[in-house]
Amino acid sequence: MASRDPLIIRGKDEMREWSRSARAKGKTIGFVPTMGFLHDGHLSLIHESKKHADLTVVSIYVNPGQFSPNEDLSTYPSDFDGDIQKLKTVSGGVDVVFHPQNLYDYGQNGGRRSSGEGEEGKMVSCVEINGGMGHETWVRVERLEKGLCGNSRPVFFRGVATIVAKLFNIVEPDVAVFGKKDYQQWRIIKRMVRDLDFGINVIGADLIRDEDGLAKSSRNVRLSPQEREKALSISKSLSNAKFAAEKGRLNCKELRDSVIQKIQEAGGKVDYAEIVDQESLEPLKEISSPAVFCIAAIFGSVRLLDNMEINV
Repeated sequence: MASRDPLIIRGKDEMREWSRSARAKGKTIGFVPTMGFLHDGHLSLIHESKKHADLTVVSIYVNPGQFSPNEDLSTYPSDFDGDIQKLKTVSGGVDVVFHPQNLYDYGQNGGRRSSGEGEEGKMVSCVEINGGMGHETWVRVERLEKGLCGNSRPVFFRGVATIVAKLFNIVEPDVAVFGKKDYQQWRIIKRMVRDLDFGINVIGADLIRDEDGLAKSSRNVRLSPQEREKALSISKSLSNAKFAAEKGRLNCKELRDSVIQKIQEAGGKVDYAEIVDQESLEPLKEISSPAVFCIAAIFGSVRLLDNMEINV
């Protein structure tokens, strides 16, 4: 049976007012930030949030601050009406959907628009290239943002940390849930919350897969049937590597080489394949502590992320 419709809030002040009113009544607030085009992985985050808080807020906002101008912001999939219908299927319902138009628009007096040029040739985001109404404050988690996705997407985690900080200041949640599919992102947000003393419990929810093993992602819809079949090499090779590690093969180079070979044989282009410490995200030569094998690979024009934790 369908649940009640969520309250849709678009304004920052209205969102803060709702949260503060709820807290004044003794309620706790769980928060699930998303960029929309929801799937079962997102819904699993909502179910997790509901275990830890009285009320649940889901944000739907495609953040231009984490895309560089040559990335897929303009083609990122969107279906707001479909998202609302999916949220209505959640048992007990979602209390609020926060759906702002532009969180970088500060009005006519927001400040001088950027020219879109980065200092000393540095990469810029779509916020800066499009003006951004003078936005110039960015949050950096300096060490954890390096490596993995940070190598090929130099503005990404700066944009993620900044928009999450903004959303935390607007929604004012007690609990926030992030999926471990984006493992580096989850670790970066946990570290930002610790370092900046946000009073928020950040929970990492397990990665969710489709029946064929492909990690759930909003980008999967852009895979052709043939590309999707080939992309299954990611999860299959990761599973084989995890099994090998659990059987005592702990040399990271050997495990990495095996996974890279399988993905390349399937027609994929490997952006990175790294075995890193679960906490520090430092690359490992041999697995001697809790590790996570992180992959980014491209099939067709679609960049896919996957990972598996290895505890031996």
